[in-house]
Amino acid sequence: MRRSSWTPSIVPSGTDETVYLVANDFGRLGRAWREADYEATDLETVIQDLLSGQYSNPFRVIAFNTAERWSEDVSEEVARELRRRCDLQMCELPASLFDFVNQHDEPNRRQLTLRLA
Repeated sequence: MRRSSWTPSIVPSGTDETVYLVANDFGRLGRAWREADYEATDLETVIQDLLSGQYSNPFRVIAFNTAERWSEDVSEEVARELRRRCDLQMCELPASLFDFVNQHDEPNRRQLTLRLA
């Protein structure tokens, strides 16, 4: 006998992948999860897409893994990684990411100064 609260899974079986989705703020049009190619939802692709300006005004990044049954807001970790990569490349943070990184990166982050003798 079937339970009335049971619903079939829409997730293909055998996939144990962590998926990363970006929520974008479209201003007056509202906020929405951006459409993403199934093969382009890994962390590295999402970071590269953010750095290349594929998202106009991101405000949240969520990771989830249906096989492991978890989800998490990873905005802080992604913001930290975006800033780290720009620092390593000695380039400015893209304007489209400035608000996102400042909102989610540690608020007490300070530039260290070098002492000159």
